[in-house]
Amino acid sequence: MIGQFKVIADAEKAKKVIDHLTEQVNADVNAGVMDIGDPPQRFSDRILELFKQTHVYSIAPTELIQFAYEFTVKQEGKKVVLTTQESDISAFLKVLIDHGARVEVFSGHDYPEEDR
Repeated sequence: MIGQFKVIADAEKAKKVIDHLTEQVNADVNAGVMDIGDPPQRFSDRILELFKQTHVYSIAPTELIQFAYEFTVKQEGKKVVLTTQESDISAFLKVLIDHGARVEVFSGHDYPEEDR
């Protein structure tokens, strides 16, 4: 998935939001507040506070577990590039769109990096 932004600052913000959500979800999993096999039905207080700080309001509680999956995310100028083997990526898509990205989603297996 590639999010293309109008300005670098928006790409930086989106990447930071993904990083912060990933850190908090992993902390909640490690603390036993969230279980990977049983997605939460409600937000933890820490997640709610993080949403307020980052102005992210479109992610559902059951989508949070996506931040505990294996993925890589990097910023390349005005782009944020997310790579994963997972097909459940709606939370990432929402973060990118909420921060003003035009998003392209495709299979890295069918479109290797040299073909992009």
